[in-house]
Amino acid sequence: MNSKKDSLGFYEFVLPIISVVETLDSFVVRHYTEVNANEAEASDSIILSGTPLKDNATLNQTDKFGWMKNCSKPILGICAGMQTIGLIFGSKLTKCLGMGMTKVSTIVENPLFSSTFQAYSLHNYSVVPSVEFEVIAESNQCSQAIKHRQRNIYGILFHPEVRNHEILQRFVYTISKHRRV
Repeated sequence: MNSKKDSLGFYEFVLPIISVVETLDSFVVRHYTEVNANEAEASDSIILSGTPLKDNATLNQTDKFGWMKNCSKPILGICAGMQTIGLIFGSKLTKCLGMGMTKVSTIVENPLFSSTFQAYSLHNYSVVPSVEFEVIAESNQCSQAIKHRQRNIYGILFHPEVRNHEILQRFVYTISKHRRV
């Protein structure tokens, strides 16, 4: 989780994720400063939540995510989580302000979503992916989703915990449980 318990970010970004996944599987919530390589490997999968617009803590503390480079578990980064994944793997951030409903178009087949759909956005930056990643969805403004080319690491810029819960459900069932790419 990217927001401390009892903070506005926790209520806005973490609790909605919990409300979706708690009916699907057991889970543990940790602040990103509490996660290490051993704990990450002991998990079935990892979801990195978003943060409030002015909270760039994860982007300024990428050293706290070094475990991600060698983690074998599926990872889904939402908004700031996608941006953090991008930075860890050598991607660049680009300005892309998004607030409200956004039309997202799938450009590469993947197990999380397909076709064109409406998603809720709240972000300042998008990711220009490094060679390790490919863009799998985009809007008219920027990249909306990326996937690691060899591993089950996904980043989505929009917020499926607000709208499009099925994306979180597919991540838990398809990616985490069955380890399918």
